[in-house]
Amino acid sequence: MDMDGVSEDSSRRIQVRFITKLMAPCRVPTNAIAIPSNLTRLGLSTVVNNLLLAGNPEWEAEPFDFLIDGEFVRMSLEQFLLAKGISAEKVLEIEYIKAVVPRREEEPSVHDDWVSAVDGSHSGFILTGCYDGLGRVWESSGLCTHILEGHKDAISSVCVVNPEEAASVTLATASKDQTLRLWKYSKDDRDSNPTKIRPFKILKGHRLSVQSVASQKSGDLICSGSWDCTINLWQTDETHFEGNVSIKKRRKNDQVEESQLEGDSVATLVGHTQCVSAVVWPQHGEIYSASWDHSIRRWDVETGKDLFNIFCGKALNCLDVGGEGSTLIAAGGSDPTVRIWDPRKPGTSSPIFQFLSHKSWISSCKWHDKSSFHLLSASYDGKVRLWDLRTAWPLAVIDSHKDKVLSADWWKGDSVVSGGADSKLRISLGICVS
Repeated sequence: MDMDGVSEDSSRRIQVRFITKLMAPCRVPTNAIAIPSNLTRLGLSTVVNNLLLAGNPEWEAEPFDFLIDGEFVRMSLEQFLLAKGISAEKVLEIEYIKAVVPRREEEPSVHDDWVSAVDGSHSGFILTGCYDGLGRVWESSGLCTHILEGHKDAISSVCVVNPEEAASVTLATASKDQTLRLWKYSKDDRDSNPTKIRPFKILKGHRLSVQSVASQKSGDLICSGSWDCTINLWQTDETHFEGNVSIKKRRKNDQVEESQLEGDSVATLVGHTQCVSAVVWPQHGEIYSASWDHSIRRWDVETGKDLFNIFCGKALNCLDVGGEGSTLIAAGGSDPTVRIWDPRKPGTSSPIFQFLSHKSWISSCKWHDKSSFHLLSASYDGKVRLWDLRTAWPLAVIDSHKDKVLSADWWKGDSVVSGGADSKLRISLGICVS
């Protein structure tokens, strides 16, 4: 069977059967067909789209990716079969999935300075932090509804404390002014456009710039990593616990306007010897941290002890825990490599995956919360790359920024949000992660 748009200059043809877990109208007939062995992913995608169009005249072409025995095809079929020792004499089953690439780029959301932090964990909005000291809430591209006003220096990290809440959401920001601040955000609480919010609680205790903040799943506590080499734990509620909260009046135009809580840390984790650049809190009783001292540590929250550490030989900028069993550790730092470890395996100090396509330092990495295979990375090379553990090549490269990318996250499961030194928040839509 010959397919329109597919080269016929190859003398060798192989019998294949296309299979998929996709639902109609993305299913092709399962009978075997003969195709040229020199086809790559793009040629295979043309074949599948032609088959779908033959069964549905209204079909609009989609990019597809292809797997053989669970591994992505990133070369010609002939080269792949030779490299894997697979016989071409039998019918070859090729699974196809929708390609993990953005279908659309939104117009940029412009800030007044570098966009240092983004959080897309709430489906209703995007939270950003900026070098102008302001946090911002964006309901969509270009629509900033709330401004978080109070920090005295650049914001370095942001966190949605309780992303599952629909009504009133607690937000946390960390800053180079050595403090963290907690904010209450409600979509319905809007008196102007944008509405300015003041923090309900200021958290003081770090001696140097606060570099990262993360929330416990319950939202009762947050943790922060700092240039003072420590990790502090903080309460997020408004209850007045004696000894770690004080109440101060904020004045404006000589008038007492409102009360503001100041909170001290409830615990400090000590062990790193240089800046704690990233913290994550994936499980109730365990915190993970990454540092410029080249180490990743896992901490027992109750005892304050580090349960294990990994040394990777590079200063680290970012960290996330997810993937299979929500246990894989991804990190990046002062070289172009994204490294992934599985702490369940012996010899944990050696990464099980290394992704090498970036051209400069890694600034951010994030697992997809609904997939065991997919993660993203951002880099000072100005690119966001999307990865799948089943191939060493990036699935897609997002190059919408014109300068260093400082932070990136998934949003709504099918979008990527990123902020950079070009002072822009970018939103890439229509990414099919299955």
